[in-house]
Amino acid sequence: MSARPPLPRDPAPDAEPPAPAPGFQAIEVPDLVARVEAQLRDAILDGRIGPGERIVEAELARQMGISRAPVREAARRLESAGLLLARPRHGFAVREFTARQVEDLYRVRITLELMACELVCAQASDADLAALEPRVDGMVARAATLTRAQRVAMDIGFHQHLVALSGNACLQRLYLQLSHEVQLFLALTEDTYGDIAALADTHRPIAQALMRRDAAAACAALRYHLDVALDHVRALAEQGSARKP
Repeated sequence: MSARPPLPRDPAPDAEPPAPAPGFQAIEVPDLVARVEAQLRDAILDGRIGPGERIVEAELARQMGISRAPVREAARRLESAGLLLARPRHGFAVREFTARQVEDLYRVRITLELMACELVCAQASDADLAALEPRVDGMVARAATLTRAQRVAMDIGFHQHLVALSGNACLQRLYLQLSHEVQLFLALTEDTYGDIAALADTHRPIAQALMRRDAAAACAALRYHLDVALDHVRALAEQGSARKP
């Protein structure tokens, strides 16, 4: 006769119960909210939803064939990024800018980018620096074939890349927070500059000075580039041009 398996023993009375598994939410693949967010951002940066215009969640959900929940969550994300404003009992609307807000935004931007510029000259690799002017070449060559949102993304992308080359993670986080607002204002004002290829080419003196590791020249070129932009957008904000779709 075979031996019977032992009966399971009761846990000791003083044994601690197993810790509950941490709760996690199911992950949607693909991320529906992220896709709605991307469509909304493109519509704002392309001017299809103008400054001050309300985000009509029900209509957007109907056009996208989804429920209102992901549209609302996408709008919250864009509010955190500084592209939308939440209005009590009226949902979300595309952000508008005053002259004072433009001034504050660009002063902080200039300070962060000048800090990045000095760090890049001191520690970026030769290969990274050598790639900067070809990056400008690409911006100029593609300017006429891209949408406004794509051109603006390339513009702010150049500056984000400069900050990334600084190697300072804290600086990158700070810059990322304000770059969304900068991107929105660039989108609202880009068509007032005239020659879009020439606008892209204004990044070249910065790239060339960085490639030489000439920190003084690079900072001077960057400050001139951003000061000219600030003067331009400040004038537009004072005229109210930046508020028009």
